[in-house]
Amino acid sequence: MANTRTVYPARRSRHGRWLPANERALSDFRTSLANHAAKRTSEVLSPPVCELTALIETTSILRMHLTQAIRRALMLERSRKDIKLGYSTISELMVLIDSVMTMSLPFSTSAMVGCPINALLDWPMCMPEGFAFFQFAEVNEKFKKILRHWGRFLSGPNSREYLNTRSPDGWFSAEASESIDMSLFECDPTAQFHGFSSWNDFFTRRFKPGARPVAGTGDPRIVVSACESTPYQIRRHAALLDAFWIKAQSYSLRDIFTARRSDLADQFIGGTVYQGFLNAYNYHRWHAPVDGIVVEAYSVGGTYYSDVASEHLDPSGPNNSQGYITAVAARAIIVIDTRTPGLGLVACVFVGMAEISSCVVEVSPGDTLKKGDELGYFQYGGSTHCLIFQPHVKIEFGPRPPFNEQAALVEVNAHLATVAL
Repeated sequence: MANTRTVYPARRSRHGRWLPANERALSDFRTSLANHAAKRTSEVLSPPVCELTALIETTSILRMHLTQAIRRALMLERSRKDIKLGYSTISELMVLIDSVMTMSLPFSTSAMVGCPINALLDWPMCMPEGFAFFQFAEVNEKFKKILRHWGRFLSGPNSREYLNTRSPDGWFSAEASESIDMSLFECDPTAQFHGFSSWNDFFTRRFKPGARPVAGTGDPRIVVSACESTPYQIRRHAALLDAFWIKAQSYSLRDIFTARRSDLADQFIGGTVYQGFLNAYNYHRWHAPVDGIVVEAYSVGGTYYSDVASEHLDPSGPNNSQGYITAVAARAIIVIDTRTPGLGLVACVFVGMAEISSCVVEVSPGDTLKKGDELGYFQYGGSTHCLIFQPHVKIEFGPRPPFNEQAALVEVNAHLATVAL
């Protein structure tokens, strides 16, 4: 096994708290899911999981890659006590993935598993063969169907199992109130499930009017935060094409906007990229960072569990690959023309990550926006996002790098940066 002397930490960086930082907590989750799956009364898998299984079984290179990735993960399991993979074959993995299809998510202060499929794939996806497996378009197309299938469950009434005040796993419990102040959101605490129709309805909840006031209204110099998020990175002099797959993970504009929209990417060459990540407990809707007119609004298909190989065998889910996934993952791109010479075009890139991959765009080209107007949302949860500014823009950000997962949250609609006009 490559790099066998690597020291794997018991705790890993987990931006956004979508997965536990403690490896033992993840192992306990996989073990409990395996125990639950062992009690299944039916061996019939849901249709999209059947499709993925058939694809792997009938495509030798895919079967070879995933089999070897699982074998390497099992070798790692045998070398240390805190890792339990929970499965040893592709067929066992498919059963566990299928078990997630009717799974709702409990609140947890210490072992939140907001991305259960990511938790199952956490070690195989960062093995050499895993890097290759999760880049195949056919594999991602099948995972897209699987995630849409689970999404339909999360959008239905049976997904509300944990939308209650029960301690300690209810989302309205005393423990949860330490992470989420529901008094800020539109809901009815006197109604069952606080009035939410589904898990997704809860996760895409809206702030009450005035809960997040818009900074610098009427002042084009003030750019506000498009998401309730934590700063991840600021990069100047973005290139049209760059090596986004290496350790430094530079931003590659043509890959972000896609090759068919290279004309759009050209307008941001040499510009500035700001990236922030969303927390599992935070607000998950996107808002306009500037005044202007929508000139582009489109979605891009992509990968779901592809990590950058330069992160080697110390995975943090896709978190350590956040720069990389801006160019490869499923995402939505909205470009706003501010009609202000010193600011010009501002591109907003909302990136789906693992299970958080359904980007819902609510604006269209030609729409006139005021700073703070809603642009769209992540259907179930949140992920990461970028704001990209043109090269002539003289912009200074309030948050200052270097950043880590302890960086202060920037509230949506709050002052993010100032432009010299």
